[in-house]
Amino acid sequence: MTLFDAQIAWVNWLKDQKRCSAHTLEAYAHALRGYLDHLGQSLRTDLTLDDVVAVSSGDIRSWMAHLRNKNKPLSARSLAQHLSAIKSFHSFLDLHFDRPNAQVALMRGPRLKTTLPRPLNIDQMQGLLNETQMNSDRDDWENARDEAVCMLLYGLGLRISEALSLKVKDAPLGDSLRIIGKGNKMRVLPVITAVREAVETYRRQQPFVLQPEDRLFRAKRGGELSPRHVQASIQHLRSRLGLSDRATPHALRHSFATHLLGSGADLRSIQELLGHVSLSTTQKYTQVDTEHLLAAYAAAHPKG
Repeated sequence: MTLFDAQIAWVNWLKDQKRCSAHTLEAYAHALRGYLDHLGQSLRTDLTLDDVVAVSSGDIRSWMAHLRNKNKPLSARSLAQHLSAIKSFHSFLDLHFDRPNAQVALMRGPRLKTTLPRPLNIDQMQGLLNETQMNSDRDDWENARDEAVCMLLYGLGLRISEALSLKVKDAPLGDSLRIIGKGNKMRVLPVITAVREAVETYRRQQPFVLQPEDRLFRAKRGGELSPRHVQASIQHLRSRLGLSDRATPHALRHSFATHLLGSGADLRSIQELLGHVSLSTTQKYTQVDTEHLLAAYAAAHPKG
């Protein structure tokens, strides 16, 4: 097998077996191309599969140093993603072609700073939802659209891409909604009345003639609503309400999880609702909830 054949087989494996998203496939393929280019220049040879299998930890460190010292050096998180891609390729070679490289498998990426989700509190969230209905610069159907999108993000915990992927045929919403999320993972979410009514209000008011397979949410001139539209709308709302820049569309999803946890929902249920593969990802919300509890205690206790 040639090196090119191995690359193609790996990408197909990521797509068909690991069910990686198109974004992940593109990022991993880009990382591998850069890695192989660097190895070829370092070894001053036309790179073969045998050359790649025989790389040392020193070769990997040289490549990572190159990424750190470029004109536009990669962040620690991007560097970790690049290394993850390379380790995935070598793991694939080991698993499917019995071409192991223990040195690559043992390589560690940069230490990443742990960041906690930044949700809005309940009052801020309610204020933001109310404000979507009061933008006099937009038509009523546009305000209804913004409210419906915000309700999907906050009421169901959807990602922007998931909310905007809804099609005309998905509405009116029923008691549950099937969502295909990251890694093509499917989850079924219960739809609360407020979300159903917000989406239905928008659906009845929007002025365009749409087909069942068209995207449900439309921009002012009838094109598909983009994530940038949603980000701009939230930015406009937070400036009117005097909220910090942490009030982003994704913060609505964080608020969904944090408020559920604060109301007594168990972590496993929240994991399923958010579509997290790992429980450790969901566990970050327990730290956020604890911080809020301690802050409330310090502010309210007479000895605080």
